[in-house]
Amino acid sequence: MTTDTGSPEERADLLELLRKHRALFRHTMTGLSDDQAASTPTVSELSLAGLVKHVAATEAGWADFVVHGPADRPDIDWANVDWSDPPPAVAAYRDGFRMVEGETLEGLLATYDDVAAATDELVGTVDLAARQPLPEAPWFESGATWSARRVFHHIAVETAQHAGHADIIRETIDGQRSMG
Repeated sequence: MTTDTGSPEERADLLELLRKHRALFRHTMTGLSDDQAASTPTVSELSLAGLVKHVAATEAGWADFVVHGPADRPDIDWANVDWSDPPPAVAAYRDGFRMVEGETLEGLLATYDDVAAATDELVGTVDLAARQPLPEAPWFESGATWSARRVFHHIAVETAQHAGHADIIRETIDGQRSMG
């Protein structure tokens, strides 16, 4: 899947963009205990550990999309889910946003680092102009495609957005801010 589409400078810029936003996001986790990382101190159910899991899974999913195209999605009627006894696919989705028994922040961050390294490798080798059809979803235009280049930008934007969420949660826990 290697071609010359994408200059070395463009690839370096993409890597710098991804690494900058990952570092800002990851910095928010510095010095936290597992209990703090799993806590949900705002009205949201988000935790810092849950954000790490979500950002890692999202990046891995988009990297897989670059190589294989859209993944099959479970057919779930989200409006009628019984959250007190959710089906396995819904429970797995929910658990993708929280630290479950047996997980640690250190382990979640190690997984995130592995995902980031794999994505960085892909940035260096994939044809950045290669396109894949977006999955059918209400938030995507029907029949639209994205290039690998567009996907890597999206990963950076998604990471930056969640870094903001993480800042709010971290400041609520102990007053620490990533910047300022």
